[in-house]
Amino acid sequence: MEVRVELLAGEDAGIVLLGLDRPAAKNALGRQLMTEFRQALADLRSDPFVRVVVLHSLVPGVFCAGADLKERAAMSPAETSTFVHSLRAAFTELEDLPMPVIAVLEGAAFGGGLEMALAADLRVAGTEAKMGLVETSLAIIPGAGGTQRLPRLIGAARAKELIFTARRVGTAEAERLGLVDRVAPAGQALDAALALAREILPNGPFAVRMAKLAVNRGLGLDRDAGLALEQTYYAQVIPTKDRLEGLAAFREKRRPQYRGE
Repeated sequence: MEVRVELLAGEDAGIVLLGLDRPAAKNALGRQLMTEFRQALADLRSDPFVRVVVLHSLVPGVFCAGADLKERAAMSPAETSTFVHSLRAAFTELEDLPMPVIAVLEGAAFGGGLEMALAADLRVAGTEAKMGLVETSLAIIPGAGGTQRLPRLIGAARAKELIFTARRVGTAEAERLGLVDRVAPAGQALDAALALAREILPNGPFAVRMAKLAVNRGLGLDRDAGLALEQTYYAQVIPTKDRLEGLAAFREKRRPQYRGE
């Protein structure tokens, strides 16, 4: 298997580790890995007990090297177009998971590897991570969402500079640009991501999902349309048992026990 799913237990129940495990190819995005990845996403999407997904690499020194160029070289133009379309669809499926997704970047995250991380809600990087959309150096462009997600994250001019130059940046610059949200010592990014997931875990899971929808779907709207959208999602949390539990816990000065209901 090239993609591994681990459901944590005990106090971490609700956190899922989604691991890339293709060491011989530095987690390059080949057909088998992507087939397993999309199946894992489908399973996670329909699991009501999953509250946070932590996407990481099980291969030391690399998150994802990007496209499998050896596999790509054997494809016809039509096959290449079809496969890139499937990558684009897969990363949209990742972005559209109802629960928060945290990407853990240790080592290299280039091309499609960074595009995968951009589809997560948050990114935590080790100090020795390197990342970049390097496609123009191969006479292509980012084709799995990078031209759309990167400018939305760091601004159009900065995104254009990184894409036009195919520059690889370190963690310090990535943090300055807003490309990563938290930085940890090398080798400790997964621990930092788990700490972040544990901050999310106690909160109302349905409310967190509605908040994610409100933010993601409101990004392309004007203010008034965005506020109307927020009202729509707020209305969905009002009848939930969790909302009543939150009020009761506050009144009784205890920790709420949310069940996603």
